[in-house]
Amino acid sequence: MKKRYPLLLSINPDNPQQRLIHRVCEVLEQGGLIAYPTDTFYGIGCDLYNKKGIQLIYRLKNRPLKKPFSFICDSLKEVSRYAKVSNFAYKTMKRLLPGPYTFILEGTRLVPKIMLTKRKTVGIRVPDNKICLALVRTFGRPIISTSAKQSDARAIQEVYGAYLGAVIDGGPLYPEPSSVVSLIGDKPEVIRAGKGDVSMFL
Repeated sequence: MKKRYPLLLSINPDNPQQRLIHRVCEVLEQGGLIAYPTDTFYGIGCDLYNKKGIQLIYRLKNRPLKKPFSFICDSLKEVSRYAKVSNFAYKTMKRLLPGPYTFILEGTRLVPKIMLTKRKTVGIRVPDNKICLALVRTFGRPIISTSAKQSDARAIQEVYGAYLGAVIDGGPLYPEPSSVVSLIGDKPEVIRAGKGDVSMFL
């Protein structure tokens, strides 16, 4: 059987070409999986409302269903549609986003059940990456985010090629996880210290 390769698109990290962003959005619209750059690593994702796609990503990552993935929004305004954002959470995130953080918040009814933890919380990112933000903005809905664990697009194509509809090459990235901070109950708790500075929460 011939190995199937996904669409590989080189997109300018400083000035993403909108027509290429549209092509990747078409893959998402059709229920496909994509690989894309963030400010911490190359991510694998799909439409937040694509249950089959999400289940496939769980299988690819060998991850228990009890551990939902985080997802990407393009702005704080969008974050507040999918999570309950208090004044405190808003001020905190406004200072740090876009940036290498994942914030844990209580999810709203717009979030599919498969993406909620038992406690109905979600992990949300607004990465400081122009390609990634252009993608979510153009697509109009959040996309799932989990690390592809590879530092460049061609390596991702080799490892996950058979499962992906498109791979965005946004140049080499040096993978480093985001810092994960819970803002539940307005009590900041550092769950994982990563690329984002967490000294203000300690």
